[in-house]
Amino acid sequence: MTFGQGSTEVHALKNITVDIPRGQWTSIMGQSGSGKTTLLHCLSGLMQPTAGQVILHSSDGSSQSISELSENKRAKLRRTHISVIFQDFNLVPILSVQDNISLPMRLAHSKVDKAWLEKITEILGIDHRLKHLPHELSGGQQQRAAIARALISRPEILIADEPTGSLDSQTSDAVLDLFRTVVNELGQTLVFVTHDKDAALRGDRLISMRDGQILENTEITGARR
Repeated sequence: MTFGQGSTEVHALKNITVDIPRGQWTSIMGQSGSGKTTLLHCLSGLMQPTAGQVILHSSDGSSQSISELSENKRAKLRRTHISVIFQDFNLVPILSVQDNISLPMRLAHSKVDKAWLEKITEILGIDHRLKHLPHELSGGQQQRAAIARALISRPEILIADEPTGSLDSQTSDAVLDLFRTVVNELGQTLVFVTHDKDAALRGDRLISMRDGQILENTEITGARR
């Protein structure tokens, strides 16, 4: 992945190849400028790589190249197959928590599965806050609402971009516990981008990056988790 031209050319990603295992938590770790956010944007279809491909292997056995889709088709894919959780939550302030969670389904003109909504909000511990507005929630509760919104469409892949970066340590630990729960209990595929090694080691696999390259791609043992 290259930005700029000539003397301003920057190689954000350099000839990398990586597989994301289904049903596991994959942590991508690196300092600022390591290329981890660019990799996340390519994996989620927010950005098209200047070379190479991003292939999505669906649970039904089909495969498609995300990187070859139009911007509109990539946006549709993010409403149905790939969900992204951003660090700043991106909740709509004038909508209730329930309406924020249901928003991706409404944008996709799909019916909200009320039983599924009840299940994920109960697991995330916000089932009693659904009628509240985002500003009436704590930071941790807002993050949980963002996670529920990402899960409502039953995506094949959940991608979290520094989701604990703006949280205090206690709330951060609670959110990491929740990610472990959705992977273990819901079989969710999670890609977790962070610069925090302790948080990264809560996952099943660790990918370490530096200067646009992968330095390490190893399984995390149960003891380290």
